[in-house]
Amino acid sequence: MAIRMNLVRTEETLFCSSKWWGDPDLPPQLEYPLFACEEDGEEYPLTFVCQINCEELAPFDKEGLLPHEGMLYFFAAIDDFVGYESPESFPLGEWPKKAVAVKYAKQINFETFCSCILVDEENQPLTEPALKIEFSREEDEAGYGHKLLGLPFFEEVREAMDGYVNLLQIDEDDDLGIRFYDSGMLNIMMKASDLKFGNWKRAVGYLHSL
Repeated sequence: MAIRMNLVRTEETLFCSSKWWGDPDLPPQLEYPLFACEEDGEEYPLTFVCQINCEELAPFDKEGLLPHEGMLYFFAAIDDFVGYESPESFPLGEWPKKAVAVKYAKQINFETFCSCILVDEENQPLTEPALKIEFSREEDEAGYGHKLLGLPFFEEVREAMDGYVNLLQIDEDDDLGIRFYDSGMLNIMMKASDLKFGNWKRAVGYLHSL
């Protein structure tokens, strides 16, 4: 069973809520993830994709595969695919671990969490407006769209990553300006054994396109 992520434009303040884009709301001990570019050796921020308030997710995760409290964060090097210049591009297939990051905070504290806002040289925000995430159960485990759990849409990904759990599937989306080549998706995945013990640093990305 998969959990579909329905993205909704809203005027709500989404601080410490489930949201797509915007700025991550991080605890003080969790640093924004960076990756080292091979060409120049400099470190660059990964794109913040979404954060999941696990308490909001819990009613839909009947199997208990994901945490039911705290906050789960997803970052990926997808600048190239959302209309921005990227310091390093990653090809089709399995991505190196530095290209994706999954972070987890066990508890949410409204008093100590802060929004991490990235700005450009003119002090203008680099992120797109946040969208509210509403969850629903998805009967088709291998369906398309943005989703948590279930199976990757592409059979090639399922075969190549046998034994891995699909944490997040990012689909191409014209409304969000996401385009993975002709018609592609990025899956962020972990081995079932790593997920069981919360080894979030073991997450990897797999990009596939028709």
